[in-house]
Amino acid sequence: MKSHEPPVAQTGAIDSACQQPAGATAVLVLADGKVFWGMGLGAEGEAVAEVCFNTSMTGYQEILTDPSYAGQIITFTFPHIGNVGTNEQDIETITPSCRGAIFRVDITQPSNWRATRDLDTWLKSHNLSAISGIDTRVLTRLIRDGGAPNGCIAHHPDGKFDLEALRAKAAAWPGLNGMDLAREVTCSQTTKWDEQRWDLEAGYTALTDPEFHVVAVDFGAKRNILRSLASQGCRVTVVPAETTASEILAHKPDGVFLSNGPGDPAATGIYAIPMVQELLTHKELPIFGICLGHQILALALGAKTTKMHLGHRGANHPVKDFTTNKVEITSQNHGFMVDKTSLPANVEETHISLFDSTNQGIRLKDRPVFSVQYHPEASPGPQDSQYLFKRFRDLMAERRK
Repeated sequence: MKSHEPPVAQTGAIDSACQQPAGATAVLVLADGKVFWGMGLGAEGEAVAEVCFNTSMTGYQEILTDPSYAGQIITFTFPHIGNVGTNEQDIETITPSCRGAIFRVDITQPSNWRATRDLDTWLKSHNLSAISGIDTRVLTRLIRDGGAPNGCIAHHPDGKFDLEALRAKAAAWPGLNGMDLAREVTCSQTTKWDEQRWDLEAGYTALTDPEFHVVAVDFGAKRNILRSLASQGCRVTVVPAETTASEILAHKPDGVFLSNGPGDPAATGIYAIPMVQELLTHKELPIFGICLGHQILALALGAKTTKMHLGHRGANHPVKDFTTNKVEITSQNHGFMVDKTSLPANVEETHISLFDSTNQGIRLKDRPVFSVQYHPEASPGPQDSQYLFKRFRDLMAERRK
C-alpha cells in the first residue's frame, strides 16, 4: 500500500458552508450537521451507524471483528492504528459487523512478523469504509459531552459529496435503542468448538480430552471466549441465539454460557429471556454470562437495563470484585448497562466499575449462576480476569460431586 499524507483535518457545519479541503476523499457527517473531512481508506461507499470511540492502544483487529460493534462506526482515540498490519489469527469473527472506522493519522506500512496484509487491504476485503486525517480528539470530546451520535461516513475517491443527503441519512437512522442485532450476527446452525487459547510456541491447539460439556448461546460470541472455555477443558457446543431451553438441555450440558453481542438487550430478550428463565428452573445448572449475556441474565431475573450516555469501550477499565476485594484491569465494550437499583433480593452485585460505579457483575445467592459486564477473554491485565472461566469450571465440577 502506498502511504499518503492526509489533508489537514477540518470540521464545521453544513449550514456554515464548511470548506472541503483539497484532496479530501472522505467525510463524516453527523445527524446534527457537523462535518469532519479526511482521506478515505478501505472500501468506497457510505455507511450509517452510531459513532462511538474506543480508547484501546492495541488490538484494533480484534475490535474491528468484535460482533458487539454491529451498528457502530468506531473512532480510535489512539492515533497509530494499522502499524502492525493484520493476520488471519487475531479475529473474533470471520465477517466483521461494525460499519466503519475513524483514524487520526494515515495507515503506514505494517511492521510485524505476523502480518499478512496491511489494514487498508483488509478493510477493502471486508467492504468496510474508513476515514483518516480528522482530529479524533475533537470528535471524542463531542461524543463524551453529547453522547454517541448517529453519523454517516462516506468514502468517494472523486471527492464529490452531497453533505445534506448524508446528514439526512444519519438523522433518519433509528439508533440502537430497541434494536435487536443479535439475530444479525448469531450463527445459523449448531456447531462444535474445540480450539484453545493462543500459545506462543504452538499457536492455537485443539482440545483433545474434554472434561466438561458447555452449550454456548451465540448472541455474537467472540472466538477468544470460546477458546477460553476450551482451555478450561470444556467441549463447546455453539447454538444460535433463538435456541430454546429444551433444545439446549437436550445436549445434556454441564453448564450453559450466554455470550456477548450487540444491540439493545431488552429487544434481544424477547426470545432470550424466556429461554434463560426456563434454564433457571434447573437450580443445579451452572450458567455464566458475559456482556450482553450478563444483561440478558439480569433481565431474566427481573432487573432492568438502560442505554448509557457514553458506554464503556476500551482496555483500561478498573473493576473491583467484591468476592475477592481485588481490582482487575478489564476490556469493555457495551453501550447498555444493568440498573443496579433494580436487582431483586436474591441477586448479589459482585463487581463494579471504579470509573463510574456502574454494575459490572452479578450472581445468584441460591444457585450456581453468575455473569460479568466486561470481557475477561480479552486479557488487558493481561490475566487479571481469567479466573472467571475457572470459576465457571469449578461450579460444573461441584455439580458433578
